Amino acid sequence: MKVLAASTDPVYTRSATPTKLAVWISRYLQDERDLPFAYLMLQITATMLPLAAALFVPALRGNAWWWALYGVFFYLSNARFKGPFGLMLHCTSHRVLFKKKYGWLNNYIPWVLGPLFGQTPESYFTHHMGMHHPENNMPDDESSTMFYQRDSVRGFLRYLGDFMVVGVPRLVGYFSRRNKTTLRYRLLRGEVIYFVVTLVLCFVNLPATLAVFVVPFVLSRVIMMLGNWAQHAFIDADAPDNCYRNSVTCINTPYNHKCWNDGYHISHHLKPALHWSDHPAHFRNNLDKYADNEAIVFDGIHFLHIFFYLMAKRYDLLARHFVLLDGTARTELEVTDLLRSRTQRIALPVLHTAVA
Repeated sequence: MKVLAASTDPVYTRSATPTKLAVWISRYLQDERDLPFAYLMLQITATMLPLAAALFVPALRGNAWWWALYGVFFYLSNARFKGPFGLMLHCTSHRVLFKKKYGWLNNYIPWVLGPLFGQTPESYFTHHMGMHHPENNMPDDESSTMFYQRDSVRGFLRYLGDFMVVGVPRLVGYFSRRNKTTLRYRLLRGEVIYFVVTLVLCFVNLPATLAVFVVPFVLSRVIMMLGNWAQHAFIDADAPDNCYRNSVTCINTPYNHKCWNDGYHISHHLKPALHWSDHPAHFRNNLDKYADNEAIVFDGIHFLHIFFYLMAKRYDLLARHFVLLDGTARTELEVTDLLRSRTQRIALPVLHTAVA
């Protein structure tokens, strides 16, 4: 267990001497604090787009140069840029990046760069903004984790399989039930265009299509579900709709520097439009509420750690990073019992009693 330590997570500090490039780009941005997103866009555009195009060059097909280029593409897509891009997509879904005057540029991330990371153009926005946040991991959230045993490999594989096979049809059904026809149209438009283009490209250059679109698509959906599982692994069955008790926060981790404070998932559900750089301060300013609700906060680890520790049932490792928010001493057994209690599958009768 850990006592609450000083924050090492990123906050915004305005440069006293901004570069000419920063000044120029800021003219287009809704919020100058999002300059790092613009820089990331430029990096991806300058590296991954040319690599993706090169993989489709017929003269390179099947030779050593093709495999070398694919190795670089795979590394950039999955090791260097996947996390930062995915959470940039997340942040810019909540808060548009470009000013209204330049609103057409907001399509660049989901429609041009997104497919390189396996993101079908409108699926993330419609799923996350149109369903996940409004439903808050409750039963009407088609990606809810609450009906699964959340420290079980079998439970996760069932969860992942459900999403991969019927995730989109269920999301379409949700939008139909909620009469969210615009979101349903955006979802289906993005999915259909993505898969039609991918199918056509398979006849043009199958290896390149698999490398650029199909493999990233599969990996992306696995990673997204793994992340959502870890973010909503700890749920209090007595208050499953309480954001403090159905999510988790990870502080003081390099992950927050790489992925725009994504570890602050509790405050993100409390205030979805809060700027990514404001989460550390919001957490510190509301510690009493976190403590009163027995919110689960970890120091020094992130969601991948949580996922793999849970799959191995290593509650002792989770307990080592558990933050004692109110300073009250707890034994390891007390902490692991709390953590275990919140990973148990919640049956519908229990849920109905809790929210009645």
